Amino acid sequence: MGGPEVDRLIGLLSKLPGLGPRSARRAALKMLQQPESRMLPLAAALTDAARAVRPCADCGNIDSQDPCSVCADPQRDRTIVCVVEGVGDLWALERAHVHRGLYHVLGGTLSAMSGIGPEDLAVSGLLSRIAEGDVTEVILALGATVDGAATAHWLTDQLRSTGVEITRVGQGVPMGGALDVLDDGTLAAALRTRRAT
Repeated sequence: MGGPEVDRLIGLLSKLPGLGPRSARRAALKMLQQPESRMLPLAAALTDAARAVRPCADCGNIDSQDPCSVCADPQRDRTIVCVVEGVGDLWALERAHVHRGLYHVLGGTLSAMSGIGPEDLAVSGLLSRIAEGDVTEVILALGATVDGAATAHWLTDQLRSTGVEITRVGQGVPMGGALDVLDDGTLAAALRTRRAT
């Protein structure tokens, strides 16, 4: 249709979440019709982000600064750490403006089916933060899936001896639901109604 360059562009776009081959073709066509105003700025933004963005050494968020803007914010409540599966969940909670503490990104959940065990999760950083003594509550904001529940149970066992209060998000998170696709009101209700584990 448009040569190997266009085929490659469509192929790469179709690998993005939410874009199949048809949507990727439409997006590529829109960009190619106005390359100066759409494609070149996008290419520059992609290059800049690839060079500047990195994981936060403290929490696992991704940002152009380390520590990230959340961890570096002096207005944050450093006594509460909200544990999430991935960066998308952290961003969803931030978008909803419901948590003013810090975060910790696990980088996944326990999953026998996928071969993800405790050694594959970023737990040591969380334990180090708790050992420093400022943290008094850990909120387990994991999805209401079998893997999320198993991970929450395992983390509760790991954290019980630390003496911190361990809570889980409450109502509003449906079984099988992922946090990063829920609306802001549901996320707010879930965080406000957290409960002890």
